[in-house]
Amino acid sequence: MQLFYAPEINSELNEFTFDKEESKHIVKVLRKLEGDILHITNGKGFLFTSEIILASEKKCVVKINEVHEDKARTFKIHMVVAPTKMNDRYEWFLEKAAEIGVDEITPIICDHSERKSIKTERFDKILISAMKQSNQLFLPILNEPIKLSDFLNKEISGQKFIAHCEETTKKELKDQVKLNEEYTLLIGPEGDFSTNEINKALQKGFLPAALGNTRLRTETAAIVGCHTLVLLNN
Repeated sequence: MQLFYAPEINSELNEFTFDKEESKHIVKVLRKLEGDILHITNGKGFLFTSEIILASEKKCVVKINEVHEDKARTFKIHMVVAPTKMNDRYEWFLEKAAEIGVDEITPIICDHSERKSIKTERFDKILISAMKQSNQLFLPILNEPIKLSDFLNKEISGQKFIAHCEETTKKELKDQVKLNEEYTLLIGPEGDFSTNEINKALQKGFLPAALGNTRLRTETAAIVGCHTLVLLNN
């Protein structure tokens, strides 16, 4: 199934008009014609089966024939991950996490972060593309970057984990997970969290979690953690 994304579409509409850019893509690039069937999501759990009734590069109009709503999962995954030094590695993490099934992502700025500022515009496009490619109907929430110290002051429900590299007593993530919960997993930068950050997280109720026996890059650790949480709940 080829999936199209239109955040403005909703279940109360009988027809929907794509914007000029998407209309041109549908008609000129994909060569869709009147009568062709399109599958559209708004990223909020809805799938719209529609038929093209006007195939114009400037204005592609569809008639909505069927609406399906996916139920939200019984668990939620919030990945809180420090930006990597090389931007393409963080983009890879975003793409794969969206394919696996992350619900929310927050970039955090830590004491040892080499990248202190990021632009999220391109990140949004990567998440949308990954959602469409993997035929999912929920678009992950991407929050603005925040300092870890500020994030730790927020009220966070569910199970909370921090994956760090210090030689302390840690249980494997897979052995601590309670099913059908909300999960928040902290992943630090290449230089790891500082000792002060780790201690503050522990004081805030975060549990130290191991992700295997090897030392992982930031983006790899994030994917391992995300996949572990999804796999255990499926």
